[in-house]
Amino acid sequence: MSTADAATPPAPSNRSMESRVGRTNQRYNTKGERLVAGVVPLSEDRNYVLLIQSTRRKTWVLPKGGWESDEDCSQAAEREAWEEAGIVVRIDYDLGDIAETRAPKQSSKTKQKSVYRFYEATVMREESIWPEHDKRERAWMTFTDAFAAMDGRPELQEALCKSTINRPPS
Repeated sequence: MSTADAATPPAPSNRSMESRVGRTNQRYNTKGERLVAGVVPLSEDRNYVLLIQSTRRKTWVLPKGGWESDEDCSQAAEREAWEEAGIVVRIDYDLGDIAETRAPKQSSKTKQKSVYRFYEATVMREESIWPEHDKRERAWMTFTDAFAAMDGRPELQEALCKSTINRPPS
């Protein structure tokens, strides 16, 4: 075993320790919108959701990323959960499509819009080493804290609201 092998433990369930990068295999719809897959990763008791920090702005987000041509949407969502959050999930529900509503200034004037497809998922395993562990923090939050942490990201808040996470009594 080489030193490089010793420093990089094997990925659980034969999952890659390399994040996919680039847009070569990225899927787009007929309007030219980028198709993005993600998860709302919940604890088994449905009291908490796992959020991750974005790599650029360090704001809290749900695990999500490009849906590529060699996978179906739920596979892309599971892959993104692993790459970005280091979690192995069980997909429970398709939460449907959510259109990006951020103003161009919030994303970028040249960036095309995205359409998000989120899945509610139960976290089955949380690993200490994952492809982006050196780039992201992760944190378990209640509905109230997660909703507030994702302020400015209405598409992510909508996905959270569509999930079955336990909410505080009204």
